[in-house]
Amino acid sequence: MNEKKIKLLIVDDSIFMRQALSKIFSQPDIEIVGLARNGKEAVQMAAELSPDVITMDIEMPVMNGLDALREIMKTNPTPVLMVSTLTSEGADATLEALSLGAVDFITKKSNFTEMGSLKDELLAKVRNIAHNSEVKNRLIRRRLLQKLQESQTRQGLSREATTDVSTKSEVQFKARPNPQDIDVVGIGISTGGPAALQEVFSQLPGDLPFPILIVQHMPPLFTKSLANRLNSLSKVNVKEAENMDILQNGWAYIAPGGLQMTVNKQGRIVISPEPNTLFKPSADVMFSSLAEVFGSHTVGIIMTGMGNDGTEGLRLISGKGGYVIAQAPDTCVVAGMPGSVISAKIANEIVPLKDIPQVISELGTNKR
Repeated sequence: MNEKKIKLLIVDDSIFMRQALSKIFSQPDIEIVGLARNGKEAVQMAAELSPDVITMDIEMPVMNGLDALREIMKTNPTPVLMVSTLTSEGADATLEALSLGAVDFITKKSNFTEMGSLKDELLAKVRNIAHNSEVKNRLIRRRLLQKLQESQTRQGLSREATTDVSTKSEVQFKARPNPQDIDVVGIGISTGGPAALQEVFSQLPGDLPFPILIVQHMPPLFTKSLANRLNSLSKVNVKEAENMDILQNGWAYIAPGGLQMTVNKQGRIVISPEPNTLFKPSADVMFSSLAEVFGSHTVGIIMTGMGNDGTEGLRLISGKGGYVIAQAPDTCVVAGMPGSVISAKIANEIVPLKDIPQVISELGTNKR
């Protein structure tokens, strides 16, 4: 049986990058429908070729990637994977792209050999995005809602319909912990994370009676930019974690890219290059540390992301009597991480993205 090929549009002003990406994506299940040299060509080709996924450079002549992304989201919503430089400026621009509707990003390398090292990650991301029909549906809903909000500013509109979760049989129901029984909340998140975290943190109150620790799979520099962005839009104080930070209620700490984040028994954050796991930072490493230090007084939240990082750490939290929340898979960009936790039967609650801010807020109050 022949499955429909993924139609891919590659956008980059560098002929080297176009060639490198074309080589990587020359796969039996992928059809490269176009190669655009700038944002203006990207907008035209997106309309004419109807690709399933677009890879988008940021710095380009004629029209840059951010302006092209805005136009594509306005006229022809399509899942976009940003291809960014590993610099602080590239990190800021990438986070802006994610807030504009880009689904995910990857950092480009300087030569063919190094680009080849990204092959598996690039292919996995494009295939996951293309095969998730909910991603494009969400982009379309996002644009429709923007239009409605522009024309009906007097009427409050829900951003997303309530999701029917078909995994209720996998939930290990137990009562939510009371605020006085929560010492810490941990969040593990990956693909689709920056936009999801922005949605969550923009709605949280500033007086949460517990700290929040976050592992977002990102390279160095990007986690600093993410912390700054979240801090600018949230009532919660958000920072990139530093070694020996003291945990404070109402603060959120993002693990720095390329390093691990744990907590010691004195309630201080420990930043270290060890252990050397597949992901650095690793949600499993963080969750395992929280389970060891805080035990049953821990709430672990697993959100959108590829793979299964976080499952074993949350299993430890669950075994210690802590509380585990999984984002509803059908509200994820990629449902691998929450799906793994749900399948392991350690999730006490499955929550759509739009409801996660309310759930975290309720954990900090006696209101249920």
